[in-house]
Amino acid sequence: MVDISTSILGVKLRNPTILASGIVGISGAACCYVAKNGAGAIIPKSIGPREREGHNNPILVEFKGGFLNAVGLPNAGIDNSLGEIEFAMKKAGVPVIPSIFGGTKEEFGMVAEKMATLKPQMIEVNLSCPNTASDLGEAFALSETAAADVIRIVKNKTKIPVIAKLAPNVPSIKRIAKAVEEAGADAISAINTMPGMVIDVKTAKPVLHNKQGGVSGHAIKPIAVNCVYDIYEAVKIPIIGMGGVTTGEDAVEMIMAGAVAVEIGTAIYYRGIDVFRKVSDEIKLFMEQNGYSTIKEMVGIAHK
Repeated sequence: MVDISTSILGVKLRNPTILASGIVGISGAACCYVAKNGAGAIIPKSIGPREREGHNNPILVEFKGGFLNAVGLPNAGIDNSLGEIEFAMKKAGVPVIPSIFGGTKEEFGMVAEKMATLKPQMIEVNLSCPNTASDLGEAFALSETAAADVIRIVKNKTKIPVIAKLAPNVPSIKRIAKAVEEAGADAISAINTMPGMVIDVKTAKPVLHNKQGGVSGHAIKPIAVNCVYDIYEAVKIPIIGMGGVTTGEDAVEMIMAGAVAVEIGTAIYYRGIDVFRKVSDEIKLFMEQNGYSTIKEMVGIAHK
């Protein structure tokens, strides 16, 4: 008998697929719709300290390997978003993991403290969005010190378990992972999008209004798998893998690298909103055909 359930920090998921942050916004109804289509857990769009409009169009372009986006973290701000998150938590029927960001280290702590009033089972801390910057003028996840400082501040503001979301474009993701673990992170999610650009050769200008954007989809899967593999060797806390997961075998690959669950985002475009159910069914079929009984048996097996 195959069991595709998994657990993160003691929270059981019916299957290892999770809606990635930023895909369907924070609408409670949208989160519930994703849950009905098979997701094991939901991560709504990242919420910050105040209302934010995001970047002007165009904010998204498809290329042969996936998508490039520069949405710019549009959101209604923490005070105006708690109601939607609370609705999702009550109605979705699966764990809802809020995602937060801040423009400063202190803002991360403030948003975390307010989010904690809803008593979610976990909070994902988006250290890796290029639209927020540390004192060095770069994403917090690009610096061991900045990433660790944010996690330490968030942990001081709440007792809710914290997931640190990391970036791939660093010299050593092992060092960043170790730094956030030592700062108190309870789990790690990896990876966020990879910086990229698409230029329209007819106009000789970058396609996106923001010029640069984040690469998601097929193109980043090998990078994501490599990052998860490296993180698994560096830390003892659970890892959630993401980046180009489109099929059941993609998910299994990520799990074998060391992830206990996988986030899915861009694949919704390619396979529909029920991609979570499809991927779960494919994971189950793979396990049946290859003699695995539980997800746990596969976690990190590529290291053996």
